[in-house]
Amino acid sequence: MGYMTIDGRKVEFTDEKNVLSVIRKAGISLPTLCYHSEVSTFGACRLCTVEDDRGRTFASCSEEPRDGMVIYTNSGRIKKYRKLIVELLLAAHCRDCTTCVKSGECILQELAHRMGVVDVRFKNTREIRPIDDSSPSIIRDPNKCILCGDCVRACEEIQGIGALGFAFRGTDATVMPAFNKKIAETDCVNCGQCRVYCPTGAITIRTHVDEVWDALADPDVRVVAQVAPAVRVAVGEAFGMKKGMSVMGKIAAVLHRMGFDEVYDTTFSADLTVMEESEELLERLRRKEDLPLLTSCCPAWVKFVHDQYPEYVHNISTCRSPQGMFSAVIKEYYRDPRNTGGKKTVVVSIMPCTAKKMEAVRPNSFTKGKQDTDIVITTTELIRMIRNYGIEFSTLDPEACDMPFGMGSGGGVIFGVTGGVTEAVLRRLTPVHEKAALDAIAECGVRGDEGIKEVTVPYEDMELKICIVSGLANARKVMEKVKNGEADYHLIEVMACRRGCIMGGGQPTRAGDRTKEARTKGLYNADNNMILKKSDENPLVLSLYDGLLKGKTHELLHNKES
Repeated sequence: MGYMTIDGRKVEFTDEKNVLSVIRKAGISLPTLCYHSEVSTFGACRLCTVEDDRGRTFASCSEEPRDGMVIYTNSGRIKKYRKLIVELLLAAHCRDCTTCVKSGECILQELAHRMGVVDVRFKNTREIRPIDDSSPSIIRDPNKCILCGDCVRACEEIQGIGALGFAFRGTDATVMPAFNKKIAETDCVNCGQCRVYCPTGAITIRTHVDEVWDALADPDVRVVAQVAPAVRVAVGEAFGMKKGMSVMGKIAAVLHRMGFDEVYDTTFSADLTVMEESEELLERLRRKEDLPLLTSCCPAWVKFVHDQYPEYVHNISTCRSPQGMFSAVIKEYYRDPRNTGGKKTVVVSIMPCTAKKMEAVRPNSFTKGKQDTDIVITTTELIRMIRNYGIEFSTLDPEACDMPFGMGSGGGVIFGVTGGVTEAVLRRLTPVHEKAALDAIAECGVRGDEGIKEVTVPYEDMELKICIVSGLANARKVMEKVKNGEADYHLIEVMACRRGCIMGGGQPTRAGDRTKEARTKGLYNADNNMILKKSDENPLVLSLYDGLLKGKTHELLHNKES
């Protein structure tokens, strides 16, 4: 423990890794563009520069705290310095702010207001570069890049992909894929974490909102929405509601108001996924083949295995993701002339994930050669739609989802957090329904936001060895151990995004530790409030197996190939 003096006030510090953390602990919001606690310190933007009592200036993000330091965060010299930095960044930046998708959410824009930058004295001499729209999930606009390196470090350090990097030097420096390839030509998995970390509009979500509005306006189209579990704990915060609050009822209400004919909860098809994946695990255990079983709910993870570990492709579960299962079931339901009503059915999937846009157009997830999920929009896009429509979201009375697929279990709800799929599968495998048994599963090690968790649980006459992973860099560590024979598991659950879908690439950004914790707690609270806890308790799922799915289970619920 030590003390430093910050702007004349004595501040205690303990294990803070840098001066910036101590300053923020003291309640001073020091601006940054390139600093994130989960990735390495880069020190590129210099906005966190402070001055000490000897007149020395330094970036507080890369300086270790020392006992007795005297720091000035807002001296006249530092204020002028910061304002100049922002002005120089704007000078080499596309200034079409009014039409930028990040307008109103851009950190650079906010800092310009905060620093009082009302004029840019310098001419933009940078060459205009083409926009990369090759990806089904994200758009790259290098003209809005400020070279903070956030996307590079997120892709390399958190996801272990390295699809983006720095090229050239000095005033020619730029961020791009190797050899200036299109992002779709790289090993990019479409996870969208580069977009989460980007402070400007240089990397944004490829939006499909206009297609949704067009479908809603067509009287000959039945528009059906499915809403993923993690969406419900992220929408409310955009409208001033408590962080992590589950607002599924309000989402159903606002979608009905906007003109969606039917609104469903993807927890229903998450229950289907649990039923199918549990059976698949048991079958592989009986055959002692293609183990460990690798979960298939996360399309970014599935692509990662195809790209990086092709020898384990057959270990991937053949189950479609909950998105894929629901879309296939609803399309099959409306193939029946008695249900169509003379309308074409368009399925709109509302997901926390940019990679789901890629999954929707992946041919092996089609049914009879036809795409099941017509349009995928993210949580962020849904928020924009609500604002565009002008509805006072926070004042809406909650509504229920529609029938006949409008009910899911608590096991389906927790799919949105890391460990949730495993917990739901373990609930399904246990023959009892008592609360004590379900509490024991929750406490066996499946919960928690650690990047790698290992649990061993008894099942019949064996011990099930399970590994739960979030973040693809962590997935690489685990797969290397499996490949080298250093680890042996029966089941590996992987979510590409750290902490799971609650922090997906399509969720609202700038989520700190409190927001992450609140979203996790929100899903577990939603589970606590569910009457049904296990997927095999869901009567709608059970009746589906006896009806629409009879003889079509593999065709509708499994991919053509893993």
